Amino acid sequence: MANIAGRKKRIIVTTAVLAAIGGGAAFAYWSATGTGAGQATAAAASVPFTFVSQAATGGPLSPGGPQQTVAFTVTNPGTGVQNLADVAVTVDEAWSVGTTLPCTAADFTVGPVVVTKGSINAGASVNGTVKVTMINSATNQDNCKGVTVPLVFSAS
Repeated sequence: MANIAGRKKRIIVTTAVLAAIGGGAAFAYWSATGTGAGQATAAAASVPFTFVSQAATGGPLSPGGPQQTVAFTVTNPGTGVQNLADVAVTVDEAWSVGTTLPCTAADFTVGPVVVTKGSINAGASVNGTVKVTMINSATNQDNCKGVTVPLVFSAS
């Protein structure tokens, strides 16, 4: 029994000594400051908006007659937010039909364009509409009968 009591004393004393040594241990370190450089690369250019137009609705175009409405969608195919400041729609200036009495872009008016302007998130779209009218000119417009008027959409 005395052996057990002496053994317990040694365990308690050893534990106390180890705790005192470990508890009083000091840790040293160096302090330092520094600088560094890094970089990130922005896209080299914005990604052009894309347009998809729908079939025109409304009565058939005729000199001074009804308007047609063309619905369209503008999409931001880029990877970041892009600003849609304006949308312009025109009749393709290079287009004409007929030779003697040509039907040209000058036979039509386009507008107003209605679209929500502002920031468009990556992959998002906004919808818009535009009106197309055939003007009543002082010349024969027979070559404009039955034509499909080519529209050009542009965004800024």
